[in-house]
Amino acid sequence: IDVVLSKKGTVSRIYLPPDANCLLSVADHCFRSRNYVNLIVIDKQPQLQWLDMTSAIEHCARGASVWSWAGNDEGTNPDVILAAAGDIPTLETVAAAWLLRRFAPQLRVRVVNVVDLMTLFARRFHPHGLEEAAFVELFTRDAPVVFAFHGYQRAIHEMVHGRPNVDRFHVRGFNEEGTTTTPFDMVVRNEMSRYHLALEAVRRASPTAGRAAALVEHCEAMLARHQTWIREHLEDMPDVREWKWTET
Repeated sequence: IDVVLSKKGTVSRIYLPPDANCLLSVADHCFRSRNYVNLIVIDKQPQLQWLDMTSAIEHCARGASVWSWAGNDEGTNPDVILAAAGDIPTLETVAAAWLLRRFAPQLRVRVVNVVDLMTLFARRFHPHGLEEAAFVELFTRDAPVVFAFHGYQRAIHEMVHGRPNVDRFHVRGFNEEGTTTTPFDMVVRNEMSRYHLALEAVRRASPTAGRAAALVEHCEAMLARHQTWIREHLEDMPDVREWKWTET
């Protein structure tokens, strides 16, 4: 990702499809393109499917969009925004939003998914960059953003440079923490798990955060349980391994 980011915006493209349908849409676009360096980042393991094909095509055409079904801000000014770029970051972000809906329903949460990474750039830096009005429509001008990213945190900070109030972007990504372990333990080690993201959202959404003691207690307990579970069972907890999105 960092290598392609260093190339001229006239030729470089980076896509992080969050599911299989988005991958099909992105791949179709890339195979039809000419004279571009297209980087597609996707996991090789089975993943949950978030969007139907029609929604996936629309999402990929936009490059980034609000997933209103995952959030609960209902179009109002959110207390916090959970953003993601990448399939595993998307999984953890949606799961974090799910936790927040259950343990801190008073918190207005918006979920934004980014499939075309270059949309984060200002338009003057990359032709795919969102105009400021479109960027603000997604991320507002002042709401704190907890951004889960399939890469180094500095890349997101570089791309949002010049956007409104960039200090509100708090990025979780790869921290050079890795070993032979379980899939979920990898995101825990890099502090990008659903529990870390939910805790960060609560912390950044102050003063509403003071009313989320149950969430904090749950997340801290689950992180402690995770450490014990993987050492005893050599696999991730069923709560993580078998998790699926539900409305209630």
